[in-house]
Amino acid sequence: MDIDELMLLVASGDEAAFGTLYDALAPHVLGLTTHILRNRAQAEEVTQEVFIEVWRDAHKFDPTQGKATSWVLRLSKLRAIDRLRSWRSAQARDQADYAERLTTWVAAEDEAHAHLESQALQELIDSIGEPHRTALMLAYFGEMSHKEIAEVSGVALGTAKTRVRDGLKKLRYALGVKGGI
Repeated sequence: MDIDELMLLVASGDEAAFGTLYDALAPHVLGLTTHILRNRAQAEEVTQEVFIEVWRDAHKFDPTQGKATSWVLRLSKLRAIDRLRSWRSAQARDQADYAERLTTWVAAEDEAHAHLESQALQELIDSIGEPHRTALMLAYFGEMSHKEIAEVSGVALGTAKTRVRDGLKKLRYALGVKGGI
């Protein structure tokens, strides 16, 4: 019995004809899908899906439009290409998700590192005591001039300059740095 006749019997619900059709075409379908997908396991899944679709939609086969073998192989090719596109899309999404998570992780790590450095610097500045701590905070973090520090602190300009200079010396000592800043 030829494949077209088997397909017509399958369309009428003949399970034995479907088994014979499967035995005749499955190796060709598997070969085509393996060639397209380059993955035997994926090709086997697509082959199974194709034959489920053949069983379900055999009534759509029209022998005046072409051969049953061509119809099944065309269906196989389309399903394999769909699977390949789906796989590629999933890979692209996974890569994008990974890149986003990596970026978020790196940003969080950088933020944590900056926080620790900031915290360590804050502790170091706090360790030099007042009034030097305030003078340095105003000079370097408040970006104030010596004159502005003197005005805000209510001290003479020379005193403000001395507090900044002495504060820097205390920081150098706390850091173990020799020489001038």
